[in-house]
Amino acid sequence: MFKKKNLPALALPTLVVAAALAAGASFAQTPAYPAKPVRLVVGFAAGGPTDVVARAFADYAGRSLGQPFIVDNKPGANTILAAQAVASAPADGYTLLFAATNHTMIPGLYSGRVKFDAVKSFQPLCTVSTSPTVLVVPPGLPVKSLADYMARARKEPGRTTAGTAGMGSSGHFATEMFARANGLQLNHVPYKGAAPVVTDLMGGQLDSSFATLGSVLPQIKSGKLTALAVASPKRSSLLPDVPTFAEAGGGKYAADVWYGVMAPAGLPAAIAQQLEKAARDFAGNAATVEKLHSLGLDADSTCGQAFGSQVAREVTTYTQIARDLDLKAD
Repeated sequence: MFKKKNLPALALPTLVVAAALAAGASFAQTPAYPAKPVRLVVGFAAGGPTDVVARAFADYAGRSLGQPFIVDNKPGANTILAAQAVASAPADGYTLLFAATNHTMIPGLYSGRVKFDAVKSFQPLCTVSTSPTVLVVPPGLPVKSLADYMARARKEPGRTTAGTAGMGSSGHFATEMFARANGLQLNHVPYKGAAPVVTDLMGGQLDSSFATLGSVLPQIKSGKLTALAVASPKRSSLLPDVPTFAEAGGGKYAADVWYGVMAPAGLPAAIAQQLEKAARDFAGNAATVEKLHSLGLDADSTCGQAFGSQVAREVTTYTQIARDLDLKAD
């Protein structure tokens, strides 16, 4: 039988102090974030708009947080390769995804064929930029407003053509969403890329396009294309005289293309807060706004739960449209 021994009076305080010192030493050994370079994975080739915005953010975040943010371009498979690389990485803040709206279209287009969940496998941090979808028509089309365009489409269902960069592209989804919201039947004409759409619009071979603003802003400014409405909650600072769809009678239709930062699911809250702050500061920086405007983009920072909710809503919407249209990417 063991006998309880009484510790000397000074023993307990000494043990408490020792434990506190040990905990302090352990805490001191935990490196502050970031303690090494951060990898920012981009699912597009270098030189495109997503890559340009990603590099601008990487430069700002690197200077703000004191460690390099290195852009790693992983193009291919409609950004699936990049998303998979980030989804399978440790949730420690050292591998991030610079994503765009097409991320939320993956589940509908590749149902059951990807190894990650576009919502559950990621922690959305912040958007940093948006490109409004804008409805453009050639000057020769006999419409002067969105109301004229809708009246023309209603008068002859299926006659009005709407060109996009391809089946399952953001423009395709935007076109279908607008048609559904307003009970219209448009004639979707898919192309292989945005450039030939713009060419045929200016040549009068197409009636219209629901295009990202950055892809048609020079043509709008020069008068070669006419903007009827922007699909944003508020007017774009780049086209302040062009009404939103809601203002012009197109209902609550909205189809912004966003660019933002995501992490693997389970990122520690303290690291998420640092990255969100860097993203918000980047979007609010005067030099950033100027840079984005030169690309036809608006600065925007929707962060945390609000960004996560937006991603989830878009996945639901685009997946339903893909099922209804039987859209499947190769």
